[in-house]
Parts: sequence; structure tokens; C-alpha cells
Amino acid sequence: MNHASVLIVSDDTEFARSIAARWQAERYVPEVTLVTSNVWPGSTATGYDLVIVGPVRDRKASEILATLHSLPNATCVCVCDDEKDIASLQSDYPHLQIIPRQDGWISTLILVASEALRRVQAVTRAQRAERLAIESQAQATLGRYMLEVRPSVNNALTSILGNADLLLLEPEQVTGECRNQIRTVHTMALRLHEIMQRFSSLAAEMRAGEKESQADTETVSHRLAHGS
Repeated sequence: MNHASVLIVSDDTEFARSIAARWQAERYVPEVTLVTSNVWPGSTATGYDLVIVGPVRDRKASEILATLHSLPNATCVCVCDDEKDIASLQSDYPHLQIIPRQDGWISTLILVASEALRRVQAVTRAQRAERLAIESQAQATLGRYMLEVRPSVNNALTSILGNADLLLLEPEQVTGECRNQIRTVHTMALRLHEIMQRFSSLAAEMRAGEKESQADTETVSHRLAHGS
């Protein structure tokens, strides 16, 4: 939670300062940004893990909350001065966390905000893990495809190298410019052949590693099963 970011929107400077000061006593302190309703960042609030809305002037709370409600990934907590407004706020913004500003409200806010940040970061980690899993699956698919086409590629390279060698053995059949181009083709084909050889070696090492890992797993399972 060290890298969590919190945006506090309020025209009451004491409100914002009290929250920031109280958070300093916690084990995990997020990066806190304080803004007034006149300069709050609107749609860019999605760049923050959590938005806390406090007292604002000129009925701007509705405008701010409506904007946040339209942002799909925005997590928002609102501290409400008037308990009479809580019911309407909950009706208009069902996903909004609302905390009445009464005795002990700062401690309640810190608890709610900390839990909200944990959920946000848990979702972020899950999404990152899902992306990595998809990438790994794509790479594994590409690796299997490379293994399947390796014989065909090697055969094609062997044919290219063989024909290039034959042409180079008969220099009188081609012009000097063509010989240079043939040598280039021959050199590039050799490089591709080396790459495929390294790929074959890597594939062999991966298979050996998988077998070793499987053997170790079976050994451990056997010992556990026999209590040794």
C-alpha cells in the first residue's frame, strides 16, 4: 500500500489537513493530494486509487459525485456534514461509501479508506496476474508452433544453402553482382540455421528441466506418502 494514491477534494482546508495528519500515524501512508472544488481534476481522478470528497461550496458536491459516478473504475468515499443528505446520496450513488461527519469520523474514514485501497490493489494485482498469464500462454503457443515448424524451416534452409553453394561453385554462370547477392543469401541462411540450432538446444534444455522437476515432485510425493 506504500504506492497507493489518494485525492482529497474539499474547500475546508482543516478537513483535508486533519485527514492527512491522521494518516501519518498509520503504518501505511498513501500519497495524498489535496485540491479544492475549483481545481479538482475531474476525469483525471481515475489516476488515483481513491477519491475522498469532503465539504465543498456552492453545491459542487453533486457535480463532483456525478462525475465520479460516471467513471467506471473510480473508488470514492464521501464525508457528509448533514445526516439528512445520506439517504439521498445513497440512492443517487449506490456504490458510494458515505461517512457522517460526527465524533470519531476521521478514524472511521481511515479504516474505510484503507480497506478500499486494499481492495483496489487486490484487483490491480489480479488483473496484472491475468495479463501475465495471457502473455505466458501466448508465448507458450508460439514456442510450440516453433517446435512444430522447426523441421520444415531446417529443410528450407538446407535447400537454400545447397543451392547457394552450387551457384558459388560455378562463378562463370553468374555476374559479379549476382555472386555478391548469393553470398549474402548464403550468409543470412547460415545465421538463420544457427538461430534454429540455438532454439533446438533451448528446447532440449527446457524438456530436461521439466523432466527433472517432475522427478523431484514425484520423489517428494513418494516420501510424503511413506512418511520418510
